[in-house]
Amino acid sequence: MTESTNASAGISAAEFHRAPDVSDWRVTETGPHAVFTATSLAQAAELIAPIVAASERFGILPDVDLRPEGVVVRVPDRTQQGIPTASPQFAAAVSRAAAERGLTADPSLAQSVGIYVAQHSQIDVRPFFLAALGYEPLGETDAVDPLRCGPQLAFNPITGDAPARGRTHFDVFVPADQAQARVDAALAAGGRLVDDTQAPAWWSLASPDNHGVDIASWTDTSA
Repeated sequence: MTESTNASAGISAAEFHRAPDVSDWRVTETGPHAVFTATSLAQAAELIAPIVAASERFGILPDVDLRPEGVVVRVPDRTQQGIPTASPQFAAAVSRAAAERGLTADPSLAQSVGIYVAQHSQIDVRPFFLAALGYEPLGETDAVDPLRCGPQLAFNPITGDAPARGRTHFDVFVPADQAQARVDAALAAGGRLVDDTQAPAWWSLASPDNHGVDIASWTDTSA
């Protein structure tokens, strides 16, 4: 029995952030996301049982990453319908449990990474990456790690390029209140601003040798 009778229905990132007691959380590409730092593996592990209890109470299936440095908790969009409706209640319960156990929320550590593979319009490279990485198809164009540990891949056609030469760039999804600082740090480290016309949704940067990275924050503010 869960307190949510409609956990699979979706809400937006903006609706999630308007809920009470979710200030520890940010929404990245993988959904609502929190990082609680700890002083030891034993302290971090104390949060696992309350997470499981909140999961059963609210009908949420989170991804949990336990490390000596702390606990990463994500609420993935398993239905492709948006953020589960009961996510704010789940998030608030986890935050209360973390505070009770002396774990400290650090929203600046929340991020997810996606890799965008630009392929020639006449070539479909997704089957190769599915086989090489052991990934599964997601929709018509993407690929995902079955356990959601590795970065999501997206395959985008390009025209006017040689069929034998592909191009790839990274999308780094960060909290909206961390995006400008991340951009500034990348530029200070030798990066180049390619396009900021979509800021603050995302900035397109290039490394000194012209590898592409987009710093994206739109997932944290989408209405």
